[in-house]
Amino acid sequence: MNNQMLQRKLGSTDVRVPAIGQGTWKFGEEERNAKQEIEALLFGIEQGLTLIDTAEDYAAGGSERVVGQAIAGMRDDVFLVTKVAARNCSYQGVLDAAEASLARLKTDHIDLYLQHWPSEQHEVAGNDGGHGRVGQAWDDQACRRE
Repeated sequence: MNNQMLQRKLGSTDVRVPAIGQGTWKFGEEERNAKQEIEALLFGIEQGLTLIDTAEDYAAGGSERVVGQAIAGMRDDVFLVTKVAARNCSYQGVLDAAEASLARLKTDHIDLYLQHWPSEQHEVAGNDGGHGRVGQAWDDQACRRE
């Protein structure tokens, strides 16, 4: 694997991620394309493009399934980003969506979990402290399988 990819700090953390990643927006839409999509991801990883971005909404979870197949046996070599859909941004919705993503990705952890779009139904932080509870649930391993 080519480890020469330029890396950047992730926000205010000490985590370093590749400056360029692989997006998978259209992946998983057509089963007949899965082999080529997996090959493309593997080629990118070999070139140092180890940040892979996907989302539960891409191809109704199909993109996450393709990514899961591609990274099988090399999970620790990639930085995996996926996104929760706005409709799932309630406290329980985020936890349920994360579990479903973990299953489709065939992994025990997600490196960066993002809200895909602003939600008209759910605020990021409200009077109930939901945002803090989601972070706590994550810290308590609710979104990581043992």
